Amino acid sequence: MRGTRAAVLGHPIGHSLSPALHGAAYRLLGVDIDYSRRDVDLSGLPRFLATEGADQDWVGWSVTMPLKAAMVSHMDTVSARVETLGVLNTVVHGPDGMHGENTDVDGIVTALGEAGLRTGATDQGRFGVIGAGSTAAAALAAAAELGFQEVRSYARSPQRAQALHPVAEALGLRLRLLPLGRLGGDLAGDELAAVVSTLPPRAADEVAPGLPRLPQNVALLDVAYDPWPSVLAGAWERAGGQVVSGLAMLLHQAVRQVERFTVGSSRPAASLSAEEHTELVARMRAALPR
Repeated sequence: MRGTRAAVLGHPIGHSLSPALHGAAYRLLGVDIDYSRRDVDLSGLPRFLATEGADQDWVGWSVTMPLKAAMVSHMDTVSARVETLGVLNTVVHGPDGMHGENTDVDGIVTALGEAGLRTGATDQGRFGVIGAGSTAAAALAAAAELGFQEVRSYARSPQRAQALHPVAEALGLRLRLLPLGRLGGDLAGDELAAVVSTLPPRAADEVAPGLPRLPQNVALLDVAYDPWPSVLAGAWERAGGQVVSGLAMLLHQAVRQVERFTVGSSRPAASLSAEEHTELVARMRAALPR
């Protein structure tokens, strides 16, 4: 295998659960990868890439805020998904240099799948996204993969949300940009089948008081998992809806990263049997806080 190190990069980074997830996976696989945290902000990214990041013993990086968009221009190659979204959360080091990927999409799709949303369904109504940043772009891609045709973006800054239009167009989605205050009315009108809140912790608290009574099958995935339950998640559940923790998204995007980071190792995660892969996911899930 080309390298023996991996890390999560971002700022702040001390709270990241990625080392626990990846560590559990590599112990189960018996793979010698040391996974750690690296505090890197936007201003420090060029220096990191030119110094420690240029070492040859890396297998990959998990990339979190605020680096998801800034890292793209430093890649030697990117996936079609990253090219469409303009953001990544995964860097794989290989013989051809650094390759950018976005496994946040896989995390959202799989987490919502656990809540009963069927991939490829076309009769699920509309998909809602709260926020307009990097994770919102990934949520659009997840909506397309799940089979939705229309996405409604609820944002405090409609001007910032305009950046989602070319992403939606490339994905073949109809996108409506709406003020955050419109969410409660759309839910009351039974116009949404699922909602993903991509706002940072506590930023979606203002939405909670305006929630109407919800059908039980309307799912909320709140990516802000610390503290949990969030104010929005608690209100959503009390209103009758189904809540999916952002920890589920974190888990499943990390599973895809492990598959990519262990290519060429003594036991690649992508080559596991279905039973072994289920055990891998279970071990990683058990590493998360209860």
